[in-house]
This record gives sequence, structure tokens and C-alpha cells, in this order.
Amino acid sequence: MTFTLDLPTGPPTDAVLRTVQSSESASIANHSVRSFFFAQLVAEHEGALDDAAYDRELLFAATVMHDLGVGDLAQGDARFEVEGADLAAALLTEHGVDARDVDRVWEAIALHTSHGIAERRGLLAYLTREGISTDFGRNAEIVADREKEIHGAYPRLAMVRSLTDAITERAARSDAAAPRYSIGGELLRERRANGITALELAAASSPWGE
Repeated sequence: MTFTLDLPTGPPTDAVLRTVQSSESASIANHSVRSFFFAQLVAEHEGALDDAAYDRELLFAATVMHDLGVGDLAQGDARFEVEGADLAAALLTEHGVDARDVDRVWEAIALHTSHGIAERRGLLAYLTREGISTDFGRNAEIVADREKEIHGAYPRLAMVRSLTDAITERAARSDAAAPRYSIGGELLRERRANGITALELAAASSPWGE
């Protein structure tokens, strides 16, 4: 693969980017786009680019929309992963994406915080989680040759703190948005108990910082 910072184009993908950038903070939107680039690099590293299940446009949709549930479009009526997956599915359906592909994107977004499950639900869900995890510093060596270029185009802007703020704000809106042992619920409980979350503390040792 010849790496490029070019993004997919066309009505569905243009709508994806426009929706994310208009409803999320710049910090979270940048995180989502970086996750797409990192997911592509993971796919290349693992030889998955030629896999019949690999679809760059669907990977773009899943990674870039994975945090719609913490943006302005979300109401806080359900855990943010599910609310975001619903919003993403509605957007893709509106733009004529096949129902089977919409379902794959929904699943990848809904499971992106589910360690041990996303990895077993097909290539799209796996790469979506891997791209997001890489933006938190996991397996940084895989993307070391490109991360400065990616971060230069889409800077972090205190992403971890910004994302945690958004997750906990929406988790506080309803019990359904913060069920026990969901990431939203646990981050909210940590914030209330300690003023800071384990996710934010871990950012200090991440190769990218927060």
C-alpha cells in the first residue's frame, strides 16, 4: 500500500466527514480520522489489504463515526457506542448503502470498546478497534514511520481528556447511558470518585501523550 493522507470521496463518505466534523469537537473528530489511518496501517502490517472482507470505505465509515455517540447529535439515551452506531446506520441508510454493509458498520461501532468481542466479529470490527486502540498508543511500533505525518495533519488537542469529558457528560444524562461495567459508566464513576479516570492517567505513559 502506498500510504496517503487522502480520504475516500463520494456522497456517503463526504457526509460522514461533514457530520463528524460538525457535531464533534475538533479533538474527537481528529482522533476519529487518525483511527482510520492507523487502521489502514494495521491492515497493511497484517496482510489484510487483499482480504475479501477488507473494504476501505466501510472502514472509513466505522472508524470516523465511532464516536458520534459523544457528539452533539447524541441524546444520552443509551450507552454512547450504541447511540453512535444508530446514528451512523441512519446516515449510511439515508445515502443508499446496502443494509448488510450498514449492519457491519453498526456492529463495528457498537463493539469498539468491547475487548475480546470485537476481535471475533470479522475484519471490519477488528480493524476498527485496532485503529482506535493504536490512537491511544497500543502497538505504536506498527505505525511509527507514519505517525508524525498523521499527527501533523490531525493534531491530538488533548484528545484523551476531551473524549473522557464528552463520554462522562453524556453518561451522566441517564442510567441507560451508564450501565455498570460499560466504559461510559465506569469512567463516570471514576470521575465522580477520584476526579480523574484511569484512562486519563494511562495517557501519561502513552507514546503519543493525551
